[in-house]
Amino acid sequence: MKVVLAQFRTPIGSPDALRPHLEALRVAKERGADLVVCPELSLLGYPPRDLLLRHGAAARAHAMAEALAREVPPSILFLAGLPVPAAQRPFRNAVALIRGGRIEGYATKQLLPSYDVFDEDRYFEPGEATTVVEHAGERVAVLLCEDLWQAGDAAGQRRYARDPVADARAQGATVLAVLSASPFVAGKDARHVELLAERARRAGAFVASVNAVGGQDDLVFDGGSRLVSPDGRVLGACARFAEESTVVDIRAEGSAVVTERSDPDAERFHAIVLGIRDYFAATKSTKAILGLSGGIDSALVAALGAAAIGAENITALLMPSRYSSTGSIDDARLSAQTLGLGRTEMLPIEEIHRAVEGTVGDAFATDGLAGENLQSRARGLLVMLASNATGALVLTTGNKSEYATGYATLYGDMNGALAPIGDLYKTEVYAMARMLNARFAEFGFARPPIPAASIDKAPSAELRPNQTDQDSLPPYELLDAVLRVLVDREGSLDKAVAATGAAREAVERIARMLDRAQFKRDQAAIILKLSPRAFGRGRRYPILSGWEW
Repeated sequence: MKVVLAQFRTPIGSPDALRPHLEALRVAKERGADLVVCPELSLLGYPPRDLLLRHGAAARAHAMAEALAREVPPSILFLAGLPVPAAQRPFRNAVALIRGGRIEGYATKQLLPSYDVFDEDRYFEPGEATTVVEHAGERVAVLLCEDLWQAGDAAGQRRYARDPVADARAQGATVLAVLSASPFVAGKDARHVELLAERARRAGAFVASVNAVGGQDDLVFDGGSRLVSPDGRVLGACARFAEESTVVDIRAEGSAVVTERSDPDAERFHAIVLGIRDYFAATKSTKAILGLSGGIDSALVAALGAAAIGAENITALLMPSRYSSTGSIDDARLSAQTLGLGRTEMLPIEEIHRAVEGTVGDAFATDGLAGENLQSRARGLLVMLASNATGALVLTTGNKSEYATGYATLYGDMNGALAPIGDLYKTEVYAMARMLNARFAEFGFARPPIPAASIDKAPSAELRPNQTDQDSLPPYELLDAVLRVLVDREGSLDKAVAATGAAREAVERIARMLDRAQFKRDQAAIILKLSPRAFGRGRRYPILSGWEW
């Protein structure tokens, strides 16, 4: 049996969703393939969220499945994902079994994840059994995503009453065809390889697992589709972070594909670039704007934006204040020149600062925190004005450490359409910047993209004389270590103290900052998910809470 691993992106509700299916079918016909496996909900896109409930959305997916069926010969079993009506919930998450010019039936997803960013129980009724189809001398079991992974690729352990893999084995399946839409998390791909090998051995079957690829809102799907033999060898694979149809003969002799060691910084870079690129493509935007301060965060976002949509399509606004150093302005200019950004504008904010002080007079204090935030909001005003004037989208430059502690200004530096590094801790920002400078050619840059001074100098928002971030925050190495316990692991104060060696008073302060800043995070730009516990839809915390650490 020859299998087409049809790894592609379907923007949610796209009227063009049939096109990649027909392209996969063309490949199958040309290569003499017997089976085509697509991503989960491939005819509608994943996750559709409440668009699934919109009148006509599911019907259009079904109409496309019928149009596809008319092109599929009897020699090919084509598996495409779509919603189908259900009795108790609006729909079932299903796979159309297409062969010989018609839809022969449907396989339905049995295990519905309702954790992290998933909310499938809101929309779908679970399937009741594993569907097995005879084709080309094999018994093909059709599964969907969680039916195979069973939360083994997610943080924490969850148990399900059913085991669709065991059910497939009991029915004598020789091939497991798995349609997936598993969002990117750094390091998860390596775990997928381990799980695929384990599931293949347990089922005693070949496993053809196809994952979606591309950016969708806050999620990035990294592909990495694979076909694994019953003894756990990878017989064929699609590239990660790219659309690709790979044909694999399951019975052909061959050595295992070597899986590279996980490289989290490189993975995150590719995920962010793909997330930015697809966000701009989906919104039909070609231009970006960001505030370029000379600091490490904005320098990295500028580099990521350049890699995603082209440096020539990015405008950088340099907005020095009365406290900005000459070095920071020089570093911002160097960053723009090094990347070859399309446009750079110097827009000092001093006149805005003085005008607001004059307008307010003695009515409100304009020193201290109010004065610091005034500068950030002046910059936010200019960034959004430039966005409105040019039609460009704003890339905001805040990192996860800042969002966690509230060290960011609403309607100021938090303004923007997309937060590319909002799920990178500050220490991870430094790590990625150093990696890009050391391996710049590998990532498509002509020279090291981040100015050395932006990496080496003490981080500062420069909102008052001689300010550094550490005037208000613990050292980032300590802060991030504590946040990894409190946020990523949902750990207690005691666990954070034990894991980091930090003073309990420091940990308590960080925990209070974390909880107080929830109202800001609920108003933040879309944060691309890179970790198991990203701020956003997957971490649903109340703004108002009586919880005391």
